[in-house]
Amino acid sequence: MGTEAARVRVLRRDDVVAALDMGACIDAVESAFTAYSAGRAELPVVIQLEVPEHAGEIHVKAGHLHGEAFYAVKIVSGFPGNADLGLPAADGMVLAFDARTGAPAALLLDGGHITDVRTGAAGGVAARHLAPATPRVVGVIGSGVQARMQVDAVSRVRTFEEVRVWGRDAANAERAAEDVRALPALPAGCTVRTASSVEDAVRDAGVVITATASREPLVRAEWLAAGAHVTALGSDQPDKQELDVDVPARADLVVADSVPQCLAIGELHHAAAAGVVDPAAVVELGAITGGAAKGRTGDDQLTVCDLTGVGVQDVAAAVLVLARAGDAGTTLDL
Repeated sequence: MGTEAARVRVLRRDDVVAALDMGACIDAVESAFTAYSAGRAELPVVIQLEVPEHAGEIHVKAGHLHGEAFYAVKIVSGFPGNADLGLPAADGMVLAFDARTGAPAALLLDGGHITDVRTGAAGGVAARHLAPATPRVVGVIGSGVQARMQVDAVSRVRTFEEVRVWGRDAANAERAAEDVRALPALPAGCTVRTASSVEDAVRDAGVVITATASREPLVRAEWLAAGAHVTALGSDQPDKQELDVDVPARADLVVADSVPQCLAIGELHHAAAAGVVDPAAVVELGAITGGAAKGRTGDDQLTVCDLTGVGVQDVAAAVLVLARAGDAGTTLDL
């Protein structure tokens, strides 16, 4: 008897979008963080590749959650010049493999959608455990995809009255605000406006979200309200920075999705280098979600969560897609 031909399932972007909703992804990513911090996951070092002549950034992340049917490798790219070519600035795919045999199992040609949703979901997990119970204002720094995704995620775990969006380009910020107004989970009666400055966006905000590619600090501690929560997710390389180091320095609780990774490439990289944050005092988000550490414990606490993105998020999202995609997609014989 011959060996049975290997078969690979192929899901395209529309298939992935239909199978992956933010609410379910928040729960899946929370479980993945818990597993990672409890030692029940494998997470190799991120591969970063640059194409400097075209300002391109490529990240390769992988992960395995013990006991899951699949492990995954994600490749995602960002080429800001693509806008001039009529192409999306971000692209990507996720490869899923059978965890028993290592055989290719699925090719998710999602165009970066899994990255977008699982990144938003991580912000939702952070807000669930670290944000004030009733924040009045959500301030968003950045006007890209994550401006939408992060507000969508926070809307699933908190209610609020106002969203302020700041972006370097006023037209982009207004487009982002329009999209946020249309989010189905946005609290009833919530107003959304653009902000004239970073300070205008974050003053009196109970939740502050930074989602930019900034190489210089944007948010200062003196602008933050007592009891605010800050989710910073733009810093995924050593030279990127959105928070002045006085923000984590002043924080009552500093949290990271992956402590070693954040110390290498996240906001904590700058804070630790400046000597204003003790790495030993940083709490991992998965320790909080798993109950091994406490999240917010007081109304006046300033909390900061550094999110650099870990491969177990991609695994969790990919497994969720494969479980919910039904008969979608096609199958290839290898």
